[in-house]
Amino acid sequence: MPIPPEVTGDEIDRDVRQELMSLPKTLAEDVARNLVMVAQLIDEEPEKAYAYSRIALRLASRVAAVREAAGFAAYATQKYAEALAEFRAARRMTGSVELWPVMADCERGLGRPERAMAMAGEPEVQKLDKAGQVEMRLVAAGARRDMGQLDAAIVTLQSPELASNSVQPWTARLRYAYADALLEAGREDEAREWFAKALEADKDGSTDASDRLAELDGVEFVDAAAEEHDEPEHDEPEHDEEADAAVSDDESRG
Repeated sequence: MPIPPEVTGDEIDRDVRQELMSLPKTLAEDVARNLVMVAQLIDEEPEKAYAYSRIALRLASRVAAVREAAGFAAYATQKYAEALAEFRAARRMTGSVELWPVMADCERGLGRPERAMAMAGEPEVQKLDKAGQVEMRLVAAGARRDMGQLDAAIVTLQSPELASNSVQPWTARLRYAYADALLEAGREDEAREWFAKALEADKDGSTDASDRLAELDGVEFVDAAAEEHDEPEHDEPEHDEEADAAVSDDESRG
């Protein structure tokens, strides 16, 4: 697949560049450029990102960063079995538990929420940093909902991180998940409160909390361009042939 000439490969993180140093220089550059394309496209064009990740994987399957990137690209395209295999491979290579929550979420994607719940109780969770532990809590709550255990999902999300007034990178998503669970449970007033709190913390627009709030408030957004396009055109008045004929006769008699 073509890569824009302005993409040099130098854009990748220093840690990834360090991993690629085990490869011959030209090969490392090719892999780096493909990894940059994965990172640039994964949010907006995940299928293209996935294609670039497969090229990187073919070139350097023994590099943990490549396996991880391939895992996230597969995850973004909902290829959960493939993503899980890549994450497991990356974890074997590094020994890190960082990917544990997303691995559990892959189990959910594969329709195995009970496995995700089992992973939430493993010792690996205690080795995660705060962000990873919050992510694991979100996955566990999602698994509870998958199994129809809505009240348990709500309780799972109730935590010091949820109650905290400080805004962290995970705050908006945690509050949003809690609001969404409350709404599903029919607790609309509480849900509205927590969607508002999610919006308050959502500085980069990672959730659609504003839309959810508008729905609860009965606000409908109108697409002005579409409305203008749909407005009926004013027809020209019909031509009255009989009147024209009468005028013509009068003129001829005159």
